Amino acid sequence: MANQGVNSGRRRFLTATTAVVGAVGAGFAAVPFIKSWQPSARAQVAGAPVEVDISKIEPGQRITVQWRGQPVWLVRRTPEQLAALPSQNPRLRDPNSDNTEQQPDYARNEFRSIRPELLVLVGLCTHLGCVPLYRPELQAQPFDSEWKGGFYCPCHNSRFDMAGRVYEGVPAPTNLKVPPYRFVDDNRVMIGVDEGAA
Repeated sequence: MANQGVNSGRRRFLTATTAVVGAVGAGFAAVPFIKSWQPSARAQVAGAPVEVDISKIEPGQRITVQWRGQPVWLVRRTPEQLAALPSQNPRLRDPNSDNTEQQPDYARNEFRSIRPELLVLVGLCTHLGCVPLYRPELQAQPFDSEWKGGFYCPCHNSRFDMAGRVYEGVPAPTNLKVPPYRFVDDNRVMIGVDEGAA
């Protein structure tokens, strides 16, 4: 007889209302939690592709931009610098860029670039992450009597040629890294987006 006077319709209504209010409350509580998984605006900008105007880079000149907190070099190589590259092959650790982790497939060539004259590299030594010096001169240097231009890391004497390929007998284990990039048009490069990507 205890069930006499119980309004089952009212009970169902209260149960349903409680469930709906609980679900809405759980949804509101979940939104900040889920948003915390997304990268901040600052982190999104830091990892975003970078567009660079290359129209004013003179032959032999290097410019530096930042991408993902790393220096990225853009070098317009001279015909003389390009012609000297094959002569360095016997002195290099990985002249054919066989280590595929150091460059995208479209940069696995003798110039390590999409277009021979424009070199794009992450400007960090592969030994300990120092920033090598740019030494474009095709003449003997105190650190190398057969220097044909390239990058020299004075921290531990690592050397890289004008394609960012590492020399034998230096502490750096691999070639300088080629970041993903593509040409937007003849005057602009997008760093952080692979060639062929939309």
